[in-house]
Amino acid sequence: MNLISCEKLEKSMVEIQFSIDADTFKKAVNNAFKRESKKYAIPGFRKGKAPRSMIEKMYGADIFHYDAVNDLFPEAYEAAVKEAKVDVVGRPEPEVVSMSEADGAVLKVKVAVKPEVTLGEYAGLNVTKKVKTVEESQVEAELKRMQDRNGRMLTREGAAEDGDTVDIDFEGFVDGTAFEGGKAEHYSLVLGSHSFIPGFEEQVVGHAAGEEFDVNVKFPEEYQASELAGKDATFKIKLHEVKYKELPNLDDDFAMDVSEYDTLEELKNSIRKGIEDNNEKMADQQVENDLIEMVVNNMTAEIPQAMYDERIEELVQDFQYRISQQGLKLEQYLQYMGMNMDQFKAQFAEQAEKQVKMRLAMEAIVAKEGITASDEEFDKEVQRIADAYKMEADKVRSIVNEEAVKADLAVNKAIDFVKEKANVTTETVSDETAGQE
Repeated sequence: MNLISCEKLEKSMVEIQFSIDADTFKKAVNNAFKRESKKYAIPGFRKGKAPRSMIEKMYGADIFHYDAVNDLFPEAYEAAVKEAKVDVVGRPEPEVVSMSEADGAVLKVKVAVKPEVTLGEYAGLNVTKKVKTVEESQVEAELKRMQDRNGRMLTREGAAEDGDTVDIDFEGFVDGTAFEGGKAEHYSLVLGSHSFIPGFEEQVVGHAAGEEFDVNVKFPEEYQASELAGKDATFKIKLHEVKYKELPNLDDDFAMDVSEYDTLEELKNSIRKGIEDNNEKMADQQVENDLIEMVVNNMTAEIPQAMYDERIEELVQDFQYRISQQGLKLEQYLQYMGMNMDQFKAQFAEQAEKQVKMRLAMEAIVAKEGITASDEEFDKEVQRIADAYKMEADKVRSIVNEEAVKADLAVNKAIDFVKEKANVTTETVSDETAGQE
């Protein structure tokens, strides 16, 4: 491969032109003939036995040239990019300028590259850290959740009440005909949860275990099954069992049973402290987000669409991997959600754009400030990954790309640099005030 030229185009695109020498090209053409000749039918010859001259005469003199170009392109392109010293993103758009066994081949590609980033202000930014106050209602709500989690289910003798859990068989009918999906046995339903059609749960209230009765409802006009939307329906019910939850008293004994504390007041203080810590972390995260947004808004760069598309693909692959761990294929998920792949990818567009811009901005700060990740920091990151995935550190080290990991660590250090240099004003806000912003 010989690099001929690398020309910058608009919108972070470049045009790279390079050549492949005659000997290399001629050898590739001959290899292509040996591999592909059996595909061509020549009268008087068995497939794969016709001489090359006969195939070229019938199908064209350059019939094997394009196969040779396809074979040689990946390695030659990679070498050209390396010699041109450009950081390409996305897929190249190749074009054959010329090709012959006497002179070799000249190829031309247009490809997107990482844009040149012009940083604006990124040190000494002014930001307000808004920390939510802890409302007593939040403490009481968490205490109620703990009380509910530690309740015990008891069988109710008599009529079911709102909030009870019932075990029922049911079968639904519209115009006297049972409809698909309208039947179940020993279904557990919490009355008052509003998980069934409006009016259904209310009509179960007041009935006792052992009773059989009808529930009459009307499907909502916007019901997901269009054939049932707006229709009157009757459900035949058999009530097997009614249970209610007995909640423990909120006292010192409760605190000792569910926590390491001896009194209810100590438990409340612990809950309050946990909410305070969480509010502090959320405020810190918002400060980081605000600072990154400022840095991004202050920078200038012509970002090619290829970078956004590439990030979207990575997010899709990550999502696909996560649902595969639950035994679900992406095709099945899309079917359940009623969307095609383009609609699915569109959901990641905004996230991808933010992440690409953030990365470019931080990489520019890394370069300008000379930020690097040390070998010790790399070792710590390897150990963190090993612990997270329950692997040996040496195994992780053999898998990961050290340069890529250190680049990620440097980006994180750039974010820390921006935060350290920022002028942060702390403000305490109520939950209600924060919701109005």
